[in-house]
Amino acid sequence: MIWLILLSITAILLWYNFVRPMNHFTRMGVKQSKPWPFFGDNWQVVFKYMSFNELIEWAYNLYPNTRYSGFYQFALPSLILRDPDLIKQITIKDFDHFTDHRPFIDPESDPFWGSNLFFMGGSAWREMRATISGTFTSSKMKFMFNLMDDAAETFVKFFVDKKQEVLEVDMKDIFTRYTNDVIATIAFGIKVDSLNEPNNEFYSMGKRVFNFTGILSRLKFFAVFALPSLFKMFKMSVFDAKATKFLKQVVFDNINVRKEKGIVRPDMINILLETRKGFKEETEDVVETGFATVKETADISKFKQKYLTDQDVASQASVFFVAGFDSIATAMSFSAYELAMNKDVQTRLRNEIIYTQKTTKGKLTYEALLKMKYLDMVLSEVIRLWPPAPGIDRVCTKPYTIEPITPDEKPLHLKKGDILFLPIVGLMHDPEYFPEPEKFDPERFSDENKNSINPYTYIPFGSGPRNCIGSRFALLEVKVLLYYLLLNFEIELTERMKVPLKLDPAAVNPIAEGGFWLGLRRVQQN
Repeated sequence: MIWLILLSITAILLWYNFVRPMNHFTRMGVKQSKPWPFFGDNWQVVFKYMSFNELIEWAYNLYPNTRYSGFYQFALPSLILRDPDLIKQITIKDFDHFTDHRPFIDPESDPFWGSNLFFMGGSAWREMRATISGTFTSSKMKFMFNLMDDAAETFVKFFVDKKQEVLEVDMKDIFTRYTNDVIATIAFGIKVDSLNEPNNEFYSMGKRVFNFTGILSRLKFFAVFALPSLFKMFKMSVFDAKATKFLKQVVFDNINVRKEKGIVRPDMINILLETRKGFKEETEDVVETGFATVKETADISKFKQKYLTDQDVASQASVFFVAGFDSIATAMSFSAYELAMNKDVQTRLRNEIIYTQKTTKGKLTYEALLKMKYLDMVLSEVIRLWPPAPGIDRVCTKPYTIEPITPDEKPLHLKKGDILFLPIVGLMHDPEYFPEPEKFDPERFSDENKNSINPYTYIPFGSGPRNCIGSRFALLEVKVLLYYLLLNFEIELTERMKVPLKLDPAAVNPIAEGGFWLGLRRVQQN
């Protein structure tokens, strides 16, 4: 008898926790997907049926005539927003109801990563964003440009010195080494060369932070979404403990040396330390980074600021790892692939680069790079077609109602803790907003065409005050690398590159199945 009771209780608990949640939106009168118990719609990713990018696009296209619909990230109901006006309303007009991301790191379990701006929430996020927003302005990017320029030149020189006519390389691998070197010099204050020293400690630790390729690592990554309470209960972190300790110590040692020797270096640590003196209001007098750049909203400056401890400085330096180590290398890889596939685009871009080189007498400047219109058009189209982040969430932080505007809608009452999702890849692949969305066409972003783009359909870096603070940095990092690469090499397809490109369903982040194997053919310098 006791076993029957226990079995009944178990069945009820399983139904309540893993089956009943899968009808959440149906009970609210919202159209939804057909999720599996426990796995939700993520079963398609877990069992490698499709990549995460493809999952988000699939969810976006389920109900094309609705402003929103429901899908499930494991057992978590998520309201996917399809309507640009609704996205504007949620992320801009009514932002105070949706200030946070879904909790990914518990600050008590992992204070280092929990103090990282990307993972913070509530008043702590507001204070930190207000404090460090001044570190990512155009003028601060110009301040750090020479370090990035030096890293890009060093990177390309490695291949130039090979003296081979054609080099076949795994683009994702080499670009990850480049982003690592940029992060090291700009965010952590040390100089490394990950091509000439492939096993350097900084690169090895960076790879450990974002190693989600193995079976156990993938399970750990999925588990933090499926069973967040378990991670909090046992004070576990999704990030590697050894790598975290190393990164933290690099910053602490760097700060101490600077204090002792009075060293001032044009990098992020210096800028973050300067916040202790308070930022002065700046007038932006330089060219904007590009069409995809997100601008800081006026509301941010009104937030209370905080004094940055050494621990805070180290945690904010780690923002670059979260936002840039893999995603920027991914954007570069897709850029290389599209340039190899579209030789006319590559030729036109190289001509612009050569022209810029001549006008600057061989010494690239920050202003000259950002005035390259076609380079910006190409990069804007790359991240439209292949966004490094397919979507991003928002958490309802206080009760909110989405009022009906169509006959089939009724008031949708959201409560604190409800999840909304911005389907970045779905919007940017929607033929209603971007005709022939599968076509690579930089002309979408020409001076004649770009003003016709609804800004809430093109959101590669998010929308509103909670957008990606590092968009300027990311775009600049890609542009300076492409400049030197195309100045010296033609990018071409090789036999190992699978065409057409298919996203690898086994990877957590977007990557080509089989890798980005492309050729670098030396070009003749005039």
